[in-house]
Amino acid sequence: MRITIHATGRTITGRRRRNEDAFLLAPEAGVFAVLDGMGGYAGGDIASSLAAETITHFYTAIAVDPEATWPFAIDLNKTLAQNRVDAAIRLANRRIRAHRLDHHEAMGSTVALLSVTSSRVVLGHLGDSRIYRLRAGELTQLTRDHSLYEQLRAGGVELPPLAEFIHANVITRALGPIDDERPELAELELEPGDRFLLCTDGLSGALEPERIAALLGDSPREQACEALIDAAFAAGSRDNITAVVVDVTTKPGHWAQLGAQ
Repeated sequence: MRITIHATGRTITGRRRRNEDAFLLAPEAGVFAVLDGMGGYAGGDIASSLAAETITHFYTAIAVDPEATWPFAIDLNKTLAQNRVDAAIRLANRRIRAHRLDHHEAMGSTVALLSVTSSRVVLGHLGDSRIYRLRAGELTQLTRDHSLYEQLRAGGVELPPLAEFIHANVITRALGPIDDERPELAELELEPGDRFLLCTDGLSGALEPERIAALLGDSPREQACEALIDAAFAAGSRDNITAVVVDVTTKPGHWAQLGAQ
């Protein structure tokens, strides 16, 4: 299967004083991610940047030397691609924890990572940053928020809409708070024409799924990314806003072509 990938990312500070979000585009490795730092002036921007750098470095290192020793043992119950995502995110967690000192002791970050390999994609995430897939005009949320709201909802508690929930910003899992945090993983088949959106809650919390689907599907990739962020800001988002849009096309063949803009 021949794969062509194009990706675009954008982040804005929005109505906040500083931007604690980050994103990464590593097209040569087929890896893309968004991250939302926690800790405010106590290091949220540092945490998200450290995580992005660590994930990028890991994928670069194993591409340069496929025989390199991994920092964690391989889990034989997972595919190689799943093990890579798991290791990259665990390394990011280790890096953040090593910097949780003094006034940075509370810093952390969410992560939502998409890895494209051959005809499949692997997702890894912690927190409430999300990954959506648009396929044949239908939007599907592929990640489940690690949040107090989602935990209560899954337990059958009757709740108001997320935008009206007083503890909407409380997440239950993230990079940083505990040793050797493991991401939630999923592996899915690709289909020609799949488009993915990775975003922080500054976007998903401001726009209804129907609005996301319309903006994601109506325009070329770069314009869709811009439109989503602009719409989230116009809708009143009070957070930093970050989006990465990834287009995947597949053709018969043996080599992968990866690219980003």
